[in-house]
This record gives sequence, structure tokens and C-alpha cells, in this order.
Amino acid sequence: MSPTITAFKSSPDRGRGLARDMRVRWALEEVGQPYDVRLVSFTEMKEPAHLALHPFGQIPTYEDGDLALFESGAIVFQIAERHAGLLPDDANARARAVTWMFAALSTVEPPIMDLQIAKLVERDKTWSEQRLPLVEDRIRARLGELSNRLGDADWLDGAFSAGDLMMVSVLQRLGGSGLVDEYPNLSAYIARAEARPAYKRAFDAQYAVFLAASSG
Repeated sequence: MSPTITAFKSSPDRGRGLARDMRVRWALEEVGQPYDVRLVSFTEMKEPAHLALHPFGQIPTYEDGDLALFESGAIVFQIAERHAGLLPDDANARARAVTWMFAALSTVEPPIMDLQIAKLVERDKTWSEQRLPLVEDRIRARLGELSNRLGDADWLDGAFSAGDLMMVSVLQRLGGSGLVDEYPNLSAYIARAEARPAYKRAFDAQYAVFLAASSG
């Protein structure tokens, strides 16, 4: 049986590939694992059936036999552990790739999410104009550190891994902000990842859902 993941029936990202099921789709495409998708509405995400899979009422979830998971990082790790293609065979290189997965979610993503909150949720607050530059500076600090570490390499640690998949997925959330453009090697890094056939297949699959919802 193929695993089943959940995704937005009508994604708020309007087909830009930013919803977190994209990370899972991409990982499954990289390892060549067929999968099924169950689309859920915002109402369904808060109903008991979905909450039994994801206690916080979000997406994605992942079901494979009697295993049910939530949180995109945990799901991608499970896929990478179960199938060849996203984690190196060498134990030390494997551990480093997992470290980059954690770094993407725990170190790089939080200030980026702060920026989205500042622009979407807090923009009408009297202090928003003063806070926004501070958030952007925190992001620049992380991007500068990441840029220095990447240098002229194609990927973060040797061959493409789940660490790169998660890092690029996080960096993509800065699209349109101009912040990544300040670091040409990071822009090129994202472009390399987006050129991967597995990424394109995952994006097309997610975009097809958006088109269906838009025409519907």
C-alpha cells in the first residue's frame, strides 16, 4: 500500500508551493515512493477524525499502515530513514544531514515565520513599523551565517540530502522579500533545488490542487 498524506483542499499560499505538504511530497518524489493525498478543508482540520492524526489541527499528516505521523520534519525524516536517496550511507554524513534538518526547522525558520507574522498579522499594530526592521535583521544574521557555511558548494554537506530539502523549503518562504537576493549563493542554492525533477513533480502535483480549487 502507498502512504497517504493530507494537504489543504484550498491552500492559502495560492499555488506557490509553500504549504508544508510540499516538503513531504518532495521527499516522496526524491525516493520514488508513490503516495496518495487526502485533501482536507479548514473545517475538517478541526474535526475529531483529523485531530486524531494531528492534535494541533494542521497539515500535513502521514499514514503508512499502522503508523500515523504529523509534523513535516518528522515525516520527511521517516521517509528518508525508510527509503534510500535522502540520507547518506556513511553514519557520520548521515548524522550531519539530520543536523541540517534540525537547523532548518529550529534555527533558520523561526525568524522567517516571525517576518510572516509581522507582515500578515501585526501590520496594523502601532509598533509594527518599528519591529519589522528588527525581524529582518535577525533573518539577515541567519542568512549570512548560512551563506558563509555554504560558500561555493552545491549542497550543505556533500550530496543533496534531506537537510537540503528542508533548508530550501524554509528559505522559499522568503520569496518576494528580497532578503535571499542579498546572498547570491543562497539564491543559486534554491534554484538548484527547484531544478531537481523530484521537486518539479511535487510542485506540479500541489499546483494541480490549487488549479482544481480555483476552477471549482
